[in-house]
Amino acid sequence: MPNKELIDFIKEARKRGFDDPQIREVLLKHRWPLNEIELAFSKIKANKENLKFKNKVTIYLDCEVLKQLEKRANKNMFTLSEQIEDILRRSAINTKGIKAQQEKLDDLLIGLFSRKQSYKKK
Repeated sequence: MPNKELIDFIKEARKRGFDDPQIREVLLKHRWPLNEIELAFSKIKANKENLKFKNKVTIYLDCEVLKQLEKRANKNMFTLSEQIEDILRRSAINTKGIKAQQEKLDDLLIGLFSRKQSYKKK
């Protein structure tokens, strides 16, 4: 089992923009055994391959919008990417709910105002 501290360190370093060779170099300088380092990297890779969602989206934002998103992210204790993901997820969920409600309302209105009516035979 790989060291959790080591895995967390690697993930955090990647978030901060360091590439894997740089991370390995620092860990080796701090006397981490090479086999533990490689085990941690392989565990992270295995976890990444098992993710359901592998999509990436690139968006370009106005500086003012970016500042507002950063403020909101800090308020919610998110990273900027987590905040944007949260906004997109909530937007998608709300859209589905509105569409489903609208469809149900449309079906009800069609039933009420339809000329075609069913009569029971006596």
